[in-house]
Amino acid sequence: MRRELSVVQSTEEAVEHRGPLLDKYLPSYDVRDYHEARVRAEPADAYVAFRSLDLERSRIVRLLFAIRNLPAFFLGRGARPDSHSTSFVETALALGWKVLEEEPGHEIVVGAVTQPWAPAVRFQGLAGHEFVEFHEPGFTKIAWNIRVIPEHFGRTRLATETRVTATDPVSRKRFLRYWRVVNPGIRLIRRISLRMVRRELERSRRAA
Repeated sequence: MRRELSVVQSTEEAVEHRGPLLDKYLPSYDVRDYHEARVRAEPADAYVAFRSLDLERSRIVRLLFAIRNLPAFFLGRGARPDSHSTSFVETALALGWKVLEEEPGHEIVVGAVTQPWAPAVRFQGLAGHEFVEFHEPGFTKIAWNIRVIPEHFGRTRLATETRVTATDPVSRKRFLRYWRVVNPGIRLIRRISLRMVRRELERSRRAA
């Protein structure tokens, strides 16, 4: 038993110390936004809860999404897909994002190439190696992850990080202007997502 426990602990420590998979896809960036929270749950349970989270159960998140999509609505394009009873990961994939890499139970990295300042935003998902090699001017490369990091005494750290890099100086200026406007709302959504996962895990623990 002691030997088995030692192997598990060593594996968990290796996952924690090697850094996020996100480093492979955007090691350098113009903008980084990071949030984390600690929960009382096993890493595998925390990962499932985080990955399957339906953000649109939050009225505040629905309102923020609606405000962001007003320009596209009036232009008659860029409508959000029907996302009832689905996770925010699946909703993102339906919008064009693509999974760059996933290590089930530990981390998923999602990315896209886009022009977020456009009235009707389009997301172009690419395979992992294509995403890394993409340098066409006029765009930004955005990648985000959800990650669980094992800690001691039955606790797990939930983390979500977004990184953005522009492909040329003009796009960088455009993006940074855009980011100053939307950053408060994006940060709020990330904090809400962590609170929702924590509450879900607490409900599951009480039910058990």
